[in-house]
Amino acid sequence: MTEKKKGLTYAEAGVDIDAGEREVELIKDSVKATYTAGVLGDLGGFGGLYTLKAEKEAMEEPVLVSGTDGVGTKLRLAIDMGIHDTIGQDCVAMSVNDVLVQGARPLFFLDYIATGKLTPELMAEIVKGVANACIESGCALLGGETAEMAGFYAAGDYDVAGFAVGVVDRKDLITGETICPGDVILGLPSSGVHSNGYSLVRRIISDNGLDLAKTYEGMDRPLGEVLLTPTRLYPKAVLPVMEAVKLKGLVHITGGGFYDNIPRVLPEGTRAVIDADTWPLLPVFPFLMKEGGVEAREMYRTFNCGIGMLLITAPEDAAKAKEILAQHGEAVYEIGRIEEGPHDVVVTGGLFHE
Repeated sequence: MTEKKKGLTYAEAGVDIDAGEREVELIKDSVKATYTAGVLGDLGGFGGLYTLKAEKEAMEEPVLVSGTDGVGTKLRLAIDMGIHDTIGQDCVAMSVNDVLVQGARPLFFLDYIATGKLTPELMAEIVKGVANACIESGCALLGGETAEMAGFYAAGDYDVAGFAVGVVDRKDLITGETICPGDVILGLPSSGVHSNGYSLVRRIISDNGLDLAKTYEGMDRPLGEVLLTPTRLYPKAVLPVMEAVKLKGLVHITGGGFYDNIPRVLPEGTRAVIDADTWPLLPVFPFLMKEGGVEAREMYRTFNCGIGMLLITAPEDAAKAKEILAQHGEAVYEIGRIEEGPHDVVVTGGLFHE
């Protein structure tokens, strides 16, 4: 008879439970630093607990708004360059910004990180970025999951995703239903490419043999660092405006750029007319356009091209919104108008001059 094998462990199969416990110890302080008054319990439970007592007392009909997203192939650049401390902000921003556009204040966030081989220090670096982004967004990092998937991810690879939950009084939901011709479109600047379009970015890099360590003309840092600039978090800028001004619509410029995202809030019979000469053009966008031979329309359909969030207001409210943003040190540009039209977007200027 064949001798029975003995002693095989989970660790020998590629999953190190002890490493997972070390990671929890490393991230504990970062996570606890995000806790807000609504958090119940502590790190390590099967589920995160959050009480809505304060929201129920302050609102007529609290509505929860949820959003989920990942970082996409921007992760490939982060892994290749060994820069892991900013990617957590990308993960948080992609969800909290989506929740924000419906008028919701972010309450909490949960993350999910998957890797082939768990390195506690690396995971802690990523989670610290998540935690810092949660603090800036005013929400708690309520929990998360780190999955060690031996044989599934290549050595050194990982994926990051998460979801946010926010709350808004039902009467204050921002739906876009009241948008009408004559309304003003205000734009808040992006920090860079954010977290969309990186499959195209990486193709441009590959096709042209671009050097991520090189500082190209017009840039103040190496290309790789420019491309890894984390997605901007908009709650701190937008929430004060939301409290004082009736915003008719908010648009997060993510995948699909201007042409696909703006119509999501437009009523039938209206169109958005955007003048891209009204805001500064970050050097990375004409650089990518030129190196990749990308048409201007494709640029505005793929990237934010320097504007990451749109606020749509009645003309009489636009000045007040700009004033509040200025008081908080936020740059804002009046970039367009709502007109009668066939439920679409018209962009002129900017990269169309290139």
